[in-house]
Amino acid sequence: MKALKVVGIAVGSVAILGLVAGFITWAVLANRAPEPLPPPEIIALDWWKTCVLYQIYPRSFKDSDGDGIGDLKGIISELEHFVDAGVDAIWMSPIFTSPMVDFGYDISDFFDIHYEYGTMEDFEELLEKAHSLGLKVLLDFVPNHASNESEYYIKSEARDPFYEDFFVWADALPDPNNASNRLPPSNWVSQFGGSAWEWNEARQQYYLHQFAIQQVDFNFRNPAVQEKMFEIMRFWLDKGADGFRLDALPYLIEANPADHEGRYPDDPLSGLIQFEPHQLGYTIPIYTKDLIELYDIVYEWREFIDQYNEEHGGDTRVIFSEGYANVTMTMLYYGNEDGAIGAHFPFNFDFITDLNSESNARDFVYIILRWLTYMPYGGIPNWVFGNHDNNRMPTRFRKDMVDGLNAINMLLPGVAVTYQGEEIGMRDGYVSWEDTVDIEACNRGDPDTYHLYSRDPARTPYHWNNSTNAGFSTANRTWLPVAEDYPELNLAKQKEDRISHFKNYQALTALRKEKTLSHGEYDIRPLSDWTFYLVRSLRTYDTFVLLFNVGDRENTVDLNRVPHLTLPATIYVASIHSTREGGHVISNSQLTLSAGEALVLRAVPI
Repeated sequence: MKALKVVGIAVGSVAILGLVAGFITWAVLANRAPEPLPPPEIIALDWWKTCVLYQIYPRSFKDSDGDGIGDLKGIISELEHFVDAGVDAIWMSPIFTSPMVDFGYDISDFFDIHYEYGTMEDFEELLEKAHSLGLKVLLDFVPNHASNESEYYIKSEARDPFYEDFFVWADALPDPNNASNRLPPSNWVSQFGGSAWEWNEARQQYYLHQFAIQQVDFNFRNPAVQEKMFEIMRFWLDKGADGFRLDALPYLIEANPADHEGRYPDDPLSGLIQFEPHQLGYTIPIYTKDLIELYDIVYEWREFIDQYNEEHGGDTRVIFSEGYANVTMTMLYYGNEDGAIGAHFPFNFDFITDLNSESNARDFVYIILRWLTYMPYGGIPNWVFGNHDNNRMPTRFRKDMVDGLNAINMLLPGVAVTYQGEEIGMRDGYVSWEDTVDIEACNRGDPDTYHLYSRDPARTPYHWNNSTNAGFSTANRTWLPVAEDYPELNLAKQKEDRISHFKNYQALTALRKEKTLSHGEYDIRPLSDWTFYLVRSLRTYDTFVLLFNVGDRENTVDLNRVPHLTLPATIYVASIHSTREGGHVISNSQLTLSAGEALVLRAVPI
């Protein structure tokens, strides 16, 4: 018994001594700073996943020959602008042979360059010079339709055996009230107004056109059409193009008559009394838009592009998809749960469709987080603030928000998309009814209402300087009038000014090279009704914080509520109308921002 007690005491003493030693060790460590965590592993990302993608509207970018129309040589002459601006890739709206009814989106020859824009040799020169400058070049691919002047349509109209079913043709319906009259196959309404069906005398059938009468819809239920699309893409990839933006995808597939007693079904009526049968909005397009079969076509295109990449090597060629749809249908372009892989990303138009000058901070935060929440795991986000089909960014919002909107674009994770002119804050130009050339405005509007539909104001020529025609062209008359504000709002002036939208844009694109922005985490929340923060952080790397007052009045916020922001912090970029400038230090946690003011702060690492 005694031996056992001794052993027990001995064991207990060892335990006590161990506790004492542990306490001493803890006391020493408690007074010593913890070992810093190592930097996170940085894995190189494919070029497209963090690129700045710039949309060129070729007709309005730069005219090299004095005919008042932009062209490829004009783009070639200004490629250094993109390098100077910090752009990684350019995407050109269609440059293919076209009657120009819809300014290039009605293609008559998918394998050649439109004569007003130049020659194939010009395109090859553009590719060579762009690539030498480190710029990727994407083309606008329009698979939904072709011009009624195309060889495909002419042969289909003549019932050439191979091309007979290349487009969507249908017999007329009898008129129960007039035996000598014929009716369209269904009540479908064109996106540009009027019936989506047009009678063809030669073939004695209607053809489908979801856009202009001259834009005839391909029949994607015909495998030969899909093969033709592969042929077109392969041709331009072989030329050296780095990928495609895919136009108007929601309209690729329409209801199959075989599923509806052999005829095209009527879309249900919207019940909105302000619309007449020939007007967009009279029906709900459940049989003409966002049909699930179209995604299989996109998935096949991705398989094609991946196979091309594997066979040819080099940098990744990509496809980016256009589709105005609800968030659920849009996300299907990324792929589906069955493992199909879709476009590298679908364009995110939420800043165009869901936000405007009346939106508050919570609206901005919600719209951003909605995309990031719905996006599938592994998806790459993207952010679009304007394009050739919508009013320009400062016109839809306010001109005092330009720098803040560009800062959101550049600081959010993923791809930043810039529409021609956003880097200098270009606004819509005024285009009179007499000068209007947009087919949508001409079809849907009149001298009193055309401005509700016209896309021309967002397409006016680029402002290079304050010389004649803003330096765009030496012509007496340009294809669209130059906006009247060009003497004060132009690139040359903004390069000379000490503070400008363009210099802020340059600073923001440079910032995207920071590992924090390419690889870091994000956090975004409202600080008030009108101001929100966006934090980008990465362990051991500097933290960046965007503060943006989207309201039309000043707003005071508490910076203590911003996570990972340690004061004092240095201003990296400030809106041009701010009283603060880059390099200034923010020390006080109470910060008042003026209307539309945005600040990007650089702070110590987390």
